[in-house]
Amino acid sequence: MNAQVKIDQLLQRMTPILNRTPLVMCTLDDTQLQRLLRECLCVFREREGVCALLPREIAEHEAIPEEGSYRQITLQYTACLQVPGLTGIIVGELADAGIQANIVSARFHEHLLVSERDAAQAMQILYGISNRLQYS
Repeated sequence: MNAQVKIDQLLQRMTPILNRTPLVMCTLDDTQLQRLLRECLCVFREREGVCALLPREIAEHEAIPEEGSYRQITLQYTACLQVPGLTGIIVGELADAGIQANIVSARFHEHLLVSERDAAQAMQILYGISNRLQYS
C-alpha cells in the first residue's frame, strides 16, 4: 500500500475534536512555571524565555500578559500510523482557506492550534476533507 492510499484512509476516518476552552500563549518566568505547570497544556523553552500555552481564564486570573487567543483541535484517527505528509495535507487545506494552524504532535494525537475566530471554519474544513474522501 503506497503512502497516498494510507493518507487517504486516515483522512477518511479522521475525527477532529474542538476543545471549548480558549487558550493563550504566555511567557512565564521560572517561578510562574513552577506554580502553573499543572495548568499548562504545552511548554517550550526558547532562547527568549519559556513559552506556555494556558487556558485564558488562568492567564487572566494570574494577570499574566497573553498573546493571541487560540482553540485546540485534536485530530483522532482510527489507526495510529506514522505517515509522512498527513499533517502537511491538513495544514495546506487550512492555509488555502486563510487559516493559520500550529501543530503540536504529542504521543497519542496531533493537535492543531487555530485562532479562536477561525475555529468553526477550521472544523468545517476538517470534516470536509474526510467527507470528500469518503464520497469520492
